[in-house]
Amino acid sequence: MIVIADGGSTKTNWCLINEAGRKIHFNTEGYNPYFVDTDYIENSLKNSLPDHLEPEKLAEVYYYGAGCSTDAKRKIVADAMQKIFINAKINIGHDLLASCRALLGDNEGFAAILGTGTNSCLYDGKDISLNIDSLGYFLGDEGSGSYIGKRILADYMKGYMPKGLRESFYDNYALTNEDIFEHIYNKPLPNRFCASFSKFIYDFKENYEDYTNSVVDYAFTAFFENLVIHYPNYKNYELNCVGSVGYSFRDSLSVVADRYEMGVGKIIRSPIDDLVDYHLSKK
Repeated sequence: MIVIADGGSTKTNWCLINEAGRKIHFNTEGYNPYFVDTDYIENSLKNSLPDHLEPEKLAEVYYYGAGCSTDAKRKIVADAMQKIFINAKINIGHDLLASCRALLGDNEGFAAILGTGTNSCLYDGKDISLNIDSLGYFLGDEGSGSYIGKRILADYMKGYMPKGLRESFYDNYALTNEDIFEHIYNKPLPNRFCASFSKFIYDFKENYEDYTNSVVDYAFTAFFENLVIHYPNYKNYELNCVGSVGYSFRDSLSVVADRYEMGVGKIIRSPIDDLVDYHLSKK
């Protein structure tokens, strides 16, 4: 048996392929090693894996995760996985490579992640050939859920949000400015906290179209200005994207891409199904 996983900062999508070739999907929280350590991941897995899963029977684990970009960060995740899947060969890769394989297979092209965080690259059909670092939650992640969430929170706290929408925000979350500061500066996983508010914009986009469109357009324009247009000959590629934010706001993303004269290819919420197909094709 093997298991394949795509892990973002918020959620991890897993697919177990059993001896009969049946695919069994399940989810856990995300395990970005920039925000959680080995003990945290191990304990979370112990509490989150399905009861019917027998970890000791797994032969291979292919885990692609947000933040797994260096040997040191991959080791944080690998050590936790090895303690759970004791007999398995553990393979840890970056979630950006998972996105490339899901979106492009063995073909070259441009791939991006627009979820809790942001990433992008050029892919040569086998490996990532060029990656401009999005610099993460504090310094970048333009176009991501956390980027949109920070804008929403700032507008709410400063009173820039339309009055009716601001009242709806408080009705939904009952957050004061002091509460928000506490979450961002003193509590764990501030990126995940900020990203959670991108759903609020999605839920209210029809009633407050001008404002919500401006927030999303601002985020995707920053994504292009600070990342996409700096790839050589970017207009020669199509924009292929995975992630809840890119998928949920794909119409707005397409509008911004057209503004920068870039065609749009494949936009999917999660890479897991296409990623599983990729691995099965290699067996």
